[in-house]
Amino acid sequence: MEHRQPRPDRRDPGSLGDLSLAVHAGLGPDPGSGALRTPIVMANSYELPDDPSAISWSATAPHLYTRNTGVNQLALERRIAAMERAEAAVALASGVAALHAVFFTHLRSGDHVIVSDVVYEATWRLWSDLLPRKYGIEASFVDSTDLEALRRAVRPTTRLVAVEAIANPTTRVTDVAAVAEIAHAAGALLMVDSTFTPPPLYRPLADGADLVVHSLTKFVNGHGDAMGGAVAGRRDLVEAIKADAMVDVGGVISPFNAAQIHRGAVTLPLRLRQHQASAAALAERLEADPRIAFVAYPGLPSHPQHALARRQFGDRGFGAMMAFALDGPPALQNRFVANLRLITSAFSLGHEDSLIVHVGGDGPRARAYPEPFRRLGHLRLSVGLEDTADLLADVAAALDATHAG
Repeated sequence: MEHRQPRPDRRDPGSLGDLSLAVHAGLGPDPGSGALRTPIVMANSYELPDDPSAISWSATAPHLYTRNTGVNQLALERRIAAMERAEAAVALASGVAALHAVFFTHLRSGDHVIVSDVVYEATWRLWSDLLPRKYGIEASFVDSTDLEALRRAVRPTTRLVAVEAIANPTTRVTDVAAVAEIAHAAGALLMVDSTFTPPPLYRPLADGADLVVHSLTKFVNGHGDAMGGAVAGRRDLVEAIKADAMVDVGGVISPFNAAQIHRGAVTLPLRLRQHQASAAALAERLEADPRIAFVAYPGLPSHPQHALARRQFGDRGFGAMMAFALDGPPALQNRFVANLRLITSAFSLGHEDSLIVHVGGDGPRARAYPEPFRRLGHLRLSVGLEDTADLLADVAAALDATHAG
């Protein structure tokens, strides 16, 4: 079959709505076959031109070697960049690889970083141990909702501020625009982990973030069957990550995982509607039950940053993640989880099925948690795509069984 020439992309991503963007970004007829879906190209190497002498072996274009770039990776990067309305994106092997890529690329020994004191466990380990011990990069853990404390933490060597839009696991909400002002006044970059708040729920770049990180494994993929991470932002910052952390260190995503996530991202805006509708109903149901000690969900008026969440996320929702605890000892939390029939006890989040995990309230990472988190521990719930009524019934039955035992 004669090779087709790629058609010009007549779809301006900036003019498309969120649903159209998720469907069409990074998508187009395959120039080789005319297929309407990008084939999975499981090739390590690509054919070189007749005279390859001018090619840099570290280049990310044209296609040379899959560690540099690949067909499926490039399609995914275009989709993520368009959905975040960013200049560029890089797709990597996991969310932690994406976090490490930012730090590895844009920091040097002797630099200082301000990190939210409530962050994902792997982020905590990177900053509390690995990067200071191995690379001499200092980190100050600060309550990201305390803007004065953030300003006081700034040093002449501060090069990066790292926060989460909604913190894992306490659901604390950070004012990204306000933190961006502090970071930029210090000459530092602002990196926002937006895994809990994927687009179109929130786009931190619009509020002044320089780089936004996602664990694509979670909501963007949405099906619990492929692992990946991404960094989106200004082109020069992203291209530096591609050169350093992807090509030279090798944190590249596999073609198969890139294709799986590219497929999953199509339905992200639609999935978010159901995720969030059920999450809101569950949060209200749990908070109204006297057997529940607390519920942390940004959509509840009782949440400490509810007003900020309404302003920052607008009418797009409050995410599908919550934390709560039964009024009782850790054994009671475990018994409740064991009594669930529809909701699964498992790590990870953002899948089509609802997942719950019991997390203790001790250890150095938990020192910044609110008092009831430390005293009782908590259950982190990722609300899936099941019928809302079925989820409500599962929680109610598990509560009754737990207290009847």
